[in-house]
Formats: sequence, C-alpha cells, structure tokens
Amino acid sequence: MPHFSDAKRERIRETLHKTGRELFARYGLDKTTIAELTEPAGIATGTFYQFYDSKEALYIEILEAYSEDLIPRLLDNSFEAHDDPEAAIAAFLEEIMDEAESNPLLNQIITENLYDRIRAQYSAQHSDEEVAEERERSIEYFLPYIEEWYDEGRVSGSDPETIAHTIRAAAMFPYNKELIIDDRYSEIREMYIDTVAAGMTGNVIESNTTRDDHE
Repeated sequence: MPHFSDAKRERIRETLHKTGRELFARYGLDKTTIAELTEPAGIATGTFYQFYDSKEALYIEILEAYSEDLIPRLLDNSFEAHDDPEAAIAAFLEEIMDEAESNPLLNQIITENLYDRIRAQYSAQHSDEEVAEERERSIEYFLPYIEEWYDEGRVSGSDPETIAHTIRAAAMFPYNKELIIDDRYSEIREMYIDTVAAGMTGNVIESNTTRDDHE
C-alpha cells in the first residue's frame, strides 16, 4: 500500500476532486471509471480507495463543496433581494429548482435517478446523529430570515425551524420529476412554488406583537 506525505495526500485529493467534478458533469457518475479519475492524480486505481470508499463518496464531497459556493448566490437572488416573504420564498424555490435542472452535476441526480443511491451512500458514511445534524445545517443559511419574519408575524407556522424545513423539503420537488407527466411539469412546478410560498404567508397573525415563544 503506497504511503503518502500529508502534503502529497492533499494534492491527490484535490486532483481527484477536480477531475471528478469535470468527469461527473460531462459523463455522469456511472459512465465515469475509477481509472479515469485516478490517471490525472498519478495513482493506481486501487489506491483510489485510500481516499474514498466509492465513486459515490467522491461525488457527495463534490456536491457538498458545490453547495457551499451556491448558497451565497441563492441568498442574493431570493432572501436578500425581496423584503416580501412570499416573493423571497418563491424566488428561492425557483432558483434552487432551476439549479437542480440546469447544472450537470445536479441534473444527473434527476435524469439518472441517483437520489436514493446518493442518500443511501451518505447515510452509510455517517451516523444517524450526523445525518440529523446535516439536515439542521442545511437550513442554517436562511433560517435567520424566517426567524425575523416569524417574530414580525409575516409567515405562518408552528415555529421558524418547521417553516425552514418545509421550504427545504419543497426544494426537493425536481428530484421527484419522474412522478410527473413531462408535458405538465413546468406548469405544475410553477403552481407548486406559488402554493408553497402563498401558504406560508397567507395566514399570518395580524398583530404587531412580537412572538418569541419559539426561543
């Protein structure tokens, strides 16, 4: 088994990450081979498994890094761009769904039905507690907006966290695309976004009293 210095190991991991992002986006997860991933890194195919348990594990790491870059743009175009909660929620859902459907890395999860497979791999790599923590982290970047609107009585729901998790769940709409008739998808998606956004803001408490019972 080859032994690498920490610096060499980091360079190999960076190369695998860069190569994986390019090849997965171009050819997809299944059609990309381990040999294609390892050749630019200058390592044998078997050595790949010193760094990742599988192609899926590398793919997940690439998706996580991509999401970190994506978040600021999502916020700028939704929660930062709109003071009205309904408009902000609708814009966020439109942005994140557009990204899922247009970005090659994300779109193949839809077209190749990889969602369950990726989630299974992630769950295999992490404890139940870590999976739960990941779900909580996934709402942290927009939760402060929800909390402010909730305290002002501008969104409806039992508590800000539940509202935020509902938005997160709604954003997964494209990954169930196979359940929807193709020629109706765009129309259904638009109605879905409008319904979710309006439903969270249409029955708000008509009061100027700040609600802090969720604290």
